[in-house]
Amino acid sequence: MFDMMPINMPQTLIIADLHLTQVEIDKIELFDQFCTEYASQVDQLFILGDLFNTWIGDDISLNTYQSIVTILAKLTKTTQVFVMAGNRDFLLSNSFEKETGCKLIKEPHLLNHNEKNYLLIHGDSLCTDDVDYQKLKKVLRNPIIQFIFLHLPKNLRLKLTGQLRKKSIEAQSYKSEKIMDVNQSAVDELMTNYSDTDLIHGHTHRQNTHKMERYTRYVLGDWKNNQGNAIKLGESLEWLEIN
Repeated sequence: MFDMMPINMPQTLIIADLHLTQVEIDKIELFDQFCTEYASQVDQLFILGDLFNTWIGDDISLNTYQSIVTILAKLTKTTQVFVMAGNRDFLLSNSFEKETGCKLIKEPHLLNHNEKNYLLIHGDSLCTDDVDYQKLKKVLRNPIIQFIFLHLPKNLRLKLTGQLRKKSIEAQSYKSEKIMDVNQSAVDELMTNYSDTDLIHGHTHRQNTHKMERYTRYVLGDWKNNQGNAIKLGESLEWLEIN
């Protein structure tokens, strides 16, 4: 169970990259357990992108992920939940907020906790060596492209999403691990804008703690069917393994 903190000490949990689907029941149950045993006991939860493996619009995906929507709606009765878009679920919108009680936030998000600053991002913006991915991201995030996509029939949206996912998997098979990781120069450039601030992100699925000269970079890992991970902010920062 969750360790009790001194009265008035705020508690925050941060997770990313659950990639939930409607068919991976074990992972949904693990997330439900996390919300009940951990997240419901803290003040706020931040989800730094890719909570869902795909999101093709609130009008369709809210029904697809109804069990997860119900879990979130229950959690937000006790805990503030902030959700940042990832590269898989960037079409989350107002209806998602209304149905779940979550608050959508943009990146970068500056979090002050216990007199310490943390910069929260999804992380894909730092993978600048992956030029093809960054070009595709620019197209997919174009408001006009999104407007057109969201007005397509359900079957066509599903077909296009499947095709994009297939091409993404094929592309990853020949890309080097280095290309798909963050570019250190891009990280340093970002952090020059923030003094006395540490960075927390996901996306790369490479859970680790990188201590640099000016800041520390905490990388959240992805979730498996039987194991997840989280960062807990209380009196200090610590890692949690969820299983």
